[in-house]
Amino acid sequence: MTDDVRLGVWAMLGEPRTTAALEHAGFDWLLLDQQHGHFDDAAVRATFALRREHRVPVLVRPAANRADLIGRALDAGADGVIVPLVESAEEAEAAVAASRYPPRGIRSSGPLPGSDQAERPFVGVMVETAAGLAAVDAIARTPDLDLVFVGPFDLSQSLGTTVDDLLADDGPEAPLLRILDACRAAGVRAGAFGATEPRARRFLELGFTDVVAALDTSVLAAGAAIAARVRG
Repeated sequence: MTDDVRLGVWAMLGEPRTTAALEHAGFDWLLLDQQHGHFDDAAVRATFALRREHRVPVLVRPAANRADLIGRALDAGADGVIVPLVESAEEAEAAVAASRYPPRGIRSSGPLPGSDQAERPFVGVMVETAAGLAAVDAIARTPDLDLVFVGPFDLSQSLGTTVDDLLADDGPEAPLLRILDACRAAGVRAGAFGATEPRARRFLELGFTDVVAALDTSVLAAGAAIAARVRG
């Protein structure tokens, strides 16, 4: 594993104290999921209210690629966003613009704790459909974009295959290798939702740099497994 690799933990439960503790658990980044997880605005704000020091980047996946949702996540204190279901360069540009104050973007300034965060928050966009894959070269070249992130479940469904077959494909037209090539050519990071150890390792083998290694639920399950072993 190279020094450039960043392993993340993906929080779904929406429980602020458990989530805040994950920032100190040894991962390189943490994400709060508002699309499929249980993080509403109140849970996101409560999580950041518990933050006493910035150990690793804490990101939010908003429910959709909308300026108001992206702005609210950043206003709450997020270090950046990973925006779902981006299918064109125009949609990627909209995500970047929503995260930047004028003149670069359209983010509105408000008197909330997160509004004094860095002027340039981290911005990733998710490629998780056949349309997104077809446009990945243009998406990756979006100015000020930091990351193209693969959602393998939706992408595999959109392509009529399975996650494991998607990961196993290393042919000349392999979708994941095409995404990697686009990221390298554009000079942006390549991320992916691994979540289990075998899938996370496979994404790393392929060359992805920002990989989800675990969920908050699997971290809890690992603790339960320790208890089971101790119990004998």
